[in-house]
Amino acid sequence: MKKLINKPEDVVVEELQGIALAHPDLVKVHFDPNYIVRADAPVKGKVGIISGGGSGHEPMHGGFVGKGMLDAACPGAVFTSPTPDQMLEATKAVDGGKGVLHIVKNYTGDVMNFEMAADLARAEGIEVESVLVDDDVAVQDSLWTAGRRGVGLTVVLEKIVGAAAEAGYSLKEVAELGRKINSLGRTMGMALTSCTVPHAGKPTFDLPEDEMEIGIGIHGEPGRKRMKLQPVDEIVEMLMEPILKDIPYKAGDEVILFVNGLGGTPLIEQYLVFRKAHEICEKNGIKVVRNLIGPYITSLEMAGTSITLLKVDEEMLKLWDAPVLTPGLRWGI
Repeated sequence: MKKLINKPEDVVVEELQGIALAHPDLVKVHFDPNYIVRADAPVKGKVGIISGGGSGHEPMHGGFVGKGMLDAACPGAVFTSPTPDQMLEATKAVDGGKGVLHIVKNYTGDVMNFEMAADLARAEGIEVESVLVDDDVAVQDSLWTAGRRGVGLTVVLEKIVGAAAEAGYSLKEVAELGRKINSLGRTMGMALTSCTVPHAGKPTFDLPEDEMEIGIGIHGEPGRKRMKLQPVDEIVEMLMEPILKDIPYKAGDEVILFVNGLGGTPLIEQYLVFRKAHEICEKNGIKVVRNLIGPYITSLEMAGTSITLLKVDEEMLKLWDAPVLTPGLRWGI
């Protein structure tokens, strides 16, 4: 294992210390329990937006804390759900009097712990709503979930819902918007290599040099099939076909196209993926009106990509374009 770390057990805390030193104008970091909040939290009269999950997916979620996106993020250990006490304390820290929305990726530990935290927060008089993200079309159930996994759409949803909260939407309105986005967004991913969790010290799974995994999860969970490596255009066709069929998307739809790198994928390759995905959208009469390209939801150093399509309307586009200022995503400021 070759990693720029000290002790595996110190990785998350030392990362959080680095974030606190790098971005004091944007965020505050709380330790024991660990969570990140925007520097001006709580924002009075605004719905608080919280997400969280295992570390190792940076910049998600901590890199998306700030104006126009998340009010707080709860980082668990690498690939491990955060605990209910983290989520409860983060919820309390961002409660500005209009309630708090939890954005939860569909992994069993995340769902259970966020539900416990929501119940505890309600007992303390804080109104809490939850939005579940389950956009992965690769598999119906996996090692980590009951039902579809929450993957790339999470980033897009956090941006749009965060902008809605910033604009003064009520808790019910931001929750309904989040559920609408989840119903209109789909993702499919693939991997060229495994990744190594620091505590494990060895690759999560074995993937021969000449093979790839189609439909892999962000923790290395198995996908639809393992096969010989193919040219990028053929890979993108394999990813786009189940995405387009799932809702299904149709001619005339306007979409945000998000091509994500899983941590070890050069941008030059991500743009090759985007080029072909854009071409496939055009052939199907689907108009790509916005895009996002880059490593925004990673899996440590895994080489691979995921493609996310979100069917959008005028409201969602306006919120997507709204200013955002976080360590990992910023525009319009």
